[in-house]
Amino acid sequence: MTLKNVLLINAISSGATGIFLATSPTFFSRLFDVQSTVPFAETGIFLIVFALFVFITALATPVKKSLAKIITGLDITWVVASVAAVVLLFTSISIIGSIIIIGVAAWVGLMAYLQSRKLENS
Repeated sequence: MTLKNVLLINAISSGATGIFLATSPTFFSRLFDVQSTVPFAETGIFLIVFALFVFITALATPVKKSLAKIITGLDITWVVASVAAVVLLFTSISIIGSIIIIGVAAWVGLMAYLQSRKLENS
């Protein structure tokens, strides 16, 4: 698998998640057992913008390593922030919400790991 392919997978998964969050914030607020829908909609919008950036980066020939490093750094930041969010919000959100946050963080962590490996080997 190439760096381009990993970035495309990252873009598609981030974009799909973003669209789902932005268009269904009420579903997620119920799933997380919280009142506000705003964090879900805002996270969705962020992910859509992020996915576009990752997609554009992936389409470049050759892929700009500096941009791929920024993407990887953002992915790592997402993982750290997700763990912190679960720790800080554990008593305020549902168990399912915590599991979803950790599951998404694991996927994003995998993307960061694969991108890092491809960057080292290129």
